Amino acid sequence: MNEPNVQIREASWTHDRDLLCKVRLEVFVQEQHVPQDLELDGLDATAVHFLALIDETPVGTARLLPSGQIGRMAVLIPYRNQGIGEKLLHATVKRARELGYSPVFLHAQLSAADFYLRHGFQPYGDTFEEADIEHQAMRYQDVE
Repeated sequence: MNEPNVQIREASWTHDRDLLCKVRLEVFVQEQHVPQDLELDGLDATAVHFLALIDETPVGTARLLPSGQIGRMAVLIPYRNQGIGEKLLHATVKRARELGYSPVFLHAQLSAADFYLRHGFQPYGDTFEEADIEHQAMRYQDVE
């Protein structure tokens, strides 16, 4: 299967909220049953957001908080395992480094921990629950 023509772009919460929420609500609220008030946690206005688009259709998101935490990484089911998450993560880490955020970290769902391991993140601390889903804290390790 050919890799889709994916565009990753920085997004604005003010202007792109509907597109970002379309993906996030479908993945986190509908698919994973995360309560909407936990998903929309009030931190989006201060975050740097990223959208993955195919032919102007939003298929993935990620956000970067001023603390250096990457989160809300989501790709719609039909578009998974096609390199979109990798492109989103790369763009987010690159922006975090440009902004001087350190450490760059995330809370990975255990089902996605191997994905983050392959992309330079290392686990630390014990696993924990967020929104009834088991997570592992992970920190980006620069290889320089």
